[in-house]
Amino acid sequence: MADFPDTAMKPDAVSRKAADTGLRLAVTRQQGHFSLNADLTLPARGVSALFGASGSGKTSLLRLIAGLDKPDDGHVYLGERALVDTRRGVCLPPNRRRIGVVFQEPRLFPHYRVRGNLTYGMPASARPRFDAVVELLGIGHLLERMPGTLSGGEAQRVSIGRALLTDPELLLMDEPLSGLDGARKQELLNFILTLVQDVNIPVVYISHDPQELTAIADQMVVLENGSVLASDSLENVLLRVDLTRQLGGFDAASSLNARVAGHDHHYGLTHLALDETRQLTVPYHDAPVGTALRLRLPARDVALAQSAPTGISYRNRLAARVETITPLPDDATAVEVVLRLGQQRLRARLTRKSRDEMALAAGQTIIALIRSVAFDMRQR
Repeated sequence: MADFPDTAMKPDAVSRKAADTGLRLAVTRQQGHFSLNADLTLPARGVSALFGASGSGKTSLLRLIAGLDKPDDGHVYLGERALVDTRRGVCLPPNRRRIGVVFQEPRLFPHYRVRGNLTYGMPASARPRFDAVVELLGIGHLLERMPGTLSGGEAQRVSIGRALLTDPELLLMDEPLSGLDGARKQELLNFILTLVQDVNIPVVYISHDPQELTAIADQMVVLENGSVLASDSLENVLLRVDLTRQLGGFDAASSLNARVAGHDHHYGLTHLALDETRQLTVPYHDAPVGTALRLRLPARDVALAQSAPTGISYRNRLAARVETITPLPDDATAVEVVLRLGQQRLRARLTRKSRDEMALAAGQTIIALIRSVAFDMRQR
């Protein structure tokens, strides 16, 4: 039975060491015909997502970090603390790594009530946080229930709660929403989104669901056949045209950060600021002014114009600079254009003929036309 980490709550309720904790690893492991060879440095804050096809090495890598398997060679460091270093002969057992793991299945003790499952393995240092964790998860009414009477979403919340009460410095989540239906999956995803905003330790998150990862990830690691193809911010990875095949399932889209600048209640609109000079207008979003949001803009919903047009229904017209123009590897008729919007970037796709007729070139100033209904907004 694996333990789980502490990742939500106020900063003073989280391990003090978490503030400086990051994950560095370089490991190799041979498993039959499969070879894992990974070299990664993951940030000390936020959610790092592992993505790849089945058999790419996601779970194998997670098991090495957790100590459930041992590498043939290499090291894993959490901050300055060696969890594994084959050259130094260091290999801490799982219970000494201060890592929590949340699996696809909750794996609760069937003969313990929820309260007993939450407190199993809980160190004395975590006892003052018990009430805060229960309140955070909204499971106070479940404390005296037996696991067999819980729904899938309730059981997974208890599983995560147990993780938060083991005083960990790193949280590993392996397909935590797998097996849940649409409504329960969305409910738990919303909970995890709220949770990770308060996390003061790094989270490594595995999922095969692009929508899930787009909502939750800050960093994206793309794996293929046991090797790391990319490791960068979510925004930068999604801009990689050369990863089109490996990112199958992800819409060609841009991920932008914005803040709520104001609301137009008469017309049911919300104004979002990308920076000091650029704003977007979207259908009304019930969030207070100043709220930080992540936006997903499909490339197919971005059109280009050489000058600001008039008399059209596009409400969003953003001045941008052409950064790159790249032929699509799987479509000889189209190109992908990456536009620079201040400190952020936006993807657009158009035909080669349109590119030639507009004489598009890197460095050119252009107007990006964006449909308001294209936004998939996630509160950050």
